Amino acid sequence: MSLWTSLEPASATVDPGGSTTVRLRLRNTGDVVDEYRFEAVGDVAPWTVVEPQTLRLYPGTTGTVELTFAPPRTPDATAGPNPFAVRITPTEHPEAVTVPEGNLTITPFTEVRAELVPPTVKGRFRGRPKLAVDNLGNTKLTASVSGSDNGDQLSYDIHPSNVQIEPGRAAFVKATLKPRQIIWFGSKEERPYKFAVQRSGVAPLDVDGTYVQRGFLPRWLATFLGVFLALAITFVMLWIAYKPQVRSEAKERLDEAGVSTLAPSPSATPSPPPTPTAPATTPPPAAQSPDAGGGGGGGGGGGSEEKKKAPEKTAATAVQALAADDPGGRHICYRVFVTGKGWTDAVCDGETAGTVGENKALKAINVAVSGAKRTGSAAFVHDPGSTNGKGDYNGKPWSFAPDGIDNYFGSTKADAPNMLGFTINVDDGGGSVCQTTHVRNEGWHGMGCDKPGEGEGYIFGGTLSNDLWLEAVKFTV
Repeated sequence: MSLWTSLEPASATVDPGGSTTVRLRLRNTGDVVDEYRFEAVGDVAPWTVVEPQTLRLYPGTTGTVELTFAPPRTPDATAGPNPFAVRITPTEHPEAVTVPEGNLTITPFTEVRAELVPPTVKGRFRGRPKLAVDNLGNTKLTASVSGSDNGDQLSYDIHPSNVQIEPGRAAFVKATLKPRQIIWFGSKEERPYKFAVQRSGVAPLDVDGTYVQRGFLPRWLATFLGVFLALAITFVMLWIAYKPQVRSEAKERLDEAGVSTLAPSPSATPSPPPTPTAPATTPPPAAQSPDAGGGGGGGGGGGSEEKKKAPEKTAATAVQALAADDPGGRHICYRVFVTGKGWTDAVCDGETAGTVGENKALKAINVAVSGAKRTGSAAFVHDPGSTNGKGDYNGKPWSFAPDGIDNYFGSTKADAPNMLGFTINVDDGGGSVCQTTHVRNEGWHGMGCDKPGEGEGYIFGGTLSNDLWLEAVKFTV
């Protein structure tokens, strides 16, 4: 070894978004002039600048190189100790590589962002907003979520009420708002509320939203019912007042020549009509069970009725149920076709569809929306003939479906390729669609949303790599 090195200091501390400098001293202990090349290695190498990158030293002389570390203020700058190293390669003896090592401690920072999806919800008896909480810091986030409003007009059912989020990840909190008083008649009323994301030792992060409570019956219907009731009462009163009176004015006449009045004979008095009696009714025969044999082995009229197969519960079935309960809201429901398992149950509005950690690829996705006008989508799949390590769209066009109708992309055939990703959007007047995907060996990706009217107007979810595939998805609108 013809080189002596020293890091000054060997351990340093830096804040994300800031910078710090470490000096590397080295001495040429050989007997020839040599030139040395420097290269930062390790996890912090992308944030490390070495100046100068080469240094020429005569035998017995000493030089200095500065290492400047500038980690960004992002979740990628992991808090805590991070080892670093510098590879020194002599020009005269390239095989005699030296790698001095040190330690860089990155200080923790916390940054939280929360957003209501959607910020305004409507309903007669309940509203179902979702709170998206993003951890933009470099340490795990632990927080609780609570709701409040002025006048205690709403009750809150929040799930989960406590979240733990890794750096660079997001969590969805589902909430159900219920008004404490129902508006039976009249126009809608706006009820402002807020969710508080509370972390230990700091002020809560408030997110404002609005719940628009509709009346159970519209005002015009209340007016109509009132007028109808008044007319009905008037009609009944008139009927009672002017009902015709029927009375008999017939009277018996005395015999013009008779001396006395005789009682009529029984035969002269008409007999009254018979008292009506209820006709005899025969109880209907008891229904035979499907297993009844009919008194022997005959197969005539005693066969069992074949049971009808229950209809398949698709994404459209689920979203139509939500739309019936919340006609003015936006919803998206979806299910996935998992390798070896088939179609999953339909879930809605940010819930997980698929498997996590079971190494089972998705083959197809079925989505349906309400309140978003329509969906458009295309599947990005594995390409066995790829020469660049990426998949492709397999020549399949976009598929479109209006509100409440199933949209399918991908394939459920036995030899269908694995889904690597997808492209999706909703109509320009129907808001936007957001997605996050769980990719094999990479975990959950960050949430992304399309921006109608800007750029291409769609969002891509998943991966381009031919060696990876989708395992699970989440959607919101």
